[in-house]
Amino acid sequence: MNVDELVRDSLREQAAEQPPLAVDFAERVLTVRRRRRTRRFATVAAATAAVVAVAVAVPLLDSGKDQVRLATEVNKSDIIAHPDQSPPRDLIAAGDVALAAYWTWDTVIDKKKDTAVGKRSYSILDQKTGKYVADSRWSMVAVAPGMRSAAVLETELPAKRIGLLDLLTGEVERWIPVDRGVASVEFSSDGTRLVATTYSKNPDVLTKAANDADGDGKKNDYMPLHSESYRTGFYIVDVGSGSSEWSAVPQEKEEELFFVNSRQDFSFSGDGKLVRSGLSMEPHDQYYDLKGDKVAKPADEKYLTWSVEARLSPNGKLAAGGFAGGAKTTASEILDPRTGKRLHKVRGQQLLAWVDNERLIAWDIAADGSNEFHNGLVLVTIGSERTIPLSGARKGNDGAPGRWNPVFATR
Repeated sequence: MNVDELVRDSLREQAAEQPPLAVDFAERVLTVRRRRRTRRFATVAAATAAVVAVAVAVPLLDSGKDQVRLATEVNKSDIIAHPDQSPPRDLIAAGDVALAAYWTWDTVIDKKKDTAVGKRSYSILDQKTGKYVADSRWSMVAVAPGMRSAAVLETELPAKRIGLLDLLTGEVERWIPVDRGVASVEFSSDGTRLVATTYSKNPDVLTKAANDADGDGKKNDYMPLHSESYRTGFYIVDVGSGSSEWSAVPQEKEEELFFVNSRQDFSFSGDGKLVRSGLSMEPHDQYYDLKGDKVAKPADEKYLTWSVEARLSPNGKLAAGGFAGGAKTTASEILDPRTGKRLHKVRGQQLLAWVDNERLIAWDIAADGSNEFHNGLVLVTIGSERTIPLSGARKGNDGAPGRWNPVFATR
């Protein structure tokens, strides 16, 4: 019996034991919502290296309703992996965390102006089929906790409105207008607010490098601007009402511009009381209050850096640290968030998201370390050398499918 048959049998058995589901079963929510099931579905144990089949949306048989069980709601405690797929085609998830979308980067050249612009292309999970589907309408996609909604920006940046995309229908349910151009959006951890970074010009504009180091005349000869920052501040947006308040962030002094990349977006601190922005050099992060004034790092985020995306564990007792491997081995640190002391080492080049208080999703390379740029998603566990491949390996600049970048969300 295969996985699909097991899932269908389990659903049939559950439907026979309970009354019909309410018509608002699939009602979208913006905040994290945990649905308790009356019984656990049957699952199949799989070998670490094997492909784990995705559980797609299946009708609730004999329920008398036309509702479906979404791919993200089936087997929520399980690992759903596709180590043969890069970029992924089918749902990847571990515990409550799922790959909600991914994006690739391309350089669009304007030969007349001898300039270029970097463009993101997104593929978003279709939760009814469990497949990732390309959606060319957006330059930025931020998925809310619960994976029922996403904040989106249209392709021309800076954008003058923020869309709230219904991830079940694929349609924008409403637009939030803004007076100042926005080029980035990020949700707070509870999904109730957005921080939207404002720019006076498109931060993804590229200029031709002064020297063509490799002499090939290709797209990699265009580089981001480092001599000027177009960032002007940020909006704090209440998702429910659509109301927003803008705060200016003064330009850095000329001698400090090197510390800020041309695109340096804001995101919330863990508790949502502050916003933060990365710096290219120490102290690596700068925090601001919600009025745009610089403040010190919070005590439990003092040793976090913007380049390590996993940040704090769900219980706040552990911090994801940087690379701690060698020339042929990979490892990353797990730190005490208040002292910076190393508590553990785990496998992985870069820690991306906490699954629970012991497991994380990371980028990692093949065991032989043959190419540090050919890395895939893996599940790592504190106290274990074992890794579970979740996706196939990305390639570098050496050919298709190129490099894709994950967008994680709780499901």
